[in-house]
Amino acid sequence: MAKASPRARQIGDQMHRELAQLLQFHLKDPRVGMVTVTAVEVNRDLDFAKVFVTILQQHGTRAEVIKILNAAGGFLRKEMARRIRLRIMPKLEFVYDQSLEHGNYMSSLIDAAVAGDAAGKQDEEE
Repeated sequence: MAKASPRARQIGDQMHRELAQLLQFHLKDPRVGMVTVTAVEVNRDLDFAKVFVTILQQHGTRAEVIKILNAAGGFLRKEMARRIRLRIMPKLEFVYDQSLEHGNYMSSLIDAAVAGDAAGKQDEEE
């Protein structure tokens, strides 16, 4: 995969800020709950943007919340076009970001390994 251009990264950062505000203050769907935008990746030709989100509080399944966000993509795209001056606003695709869960899993593995090490050293001392 080609590296993102500096312009694509800059637009992604601006979209990240604007989407965070739009989801917090302007998306009125109660089924969405508390959603956080973790990253926005814009492709090189600025045609598509992949929006990574974490869902902290939800009233349905993750798949349902992502489906609702993708359905609201047109509204969010239109609102962002009003705030960000671009010739063509990228199409939005919402994706669940699993990095938080993966980080918690890795942390639990490390904690288990440290606890096992401590138990092994304690057995050797006795």
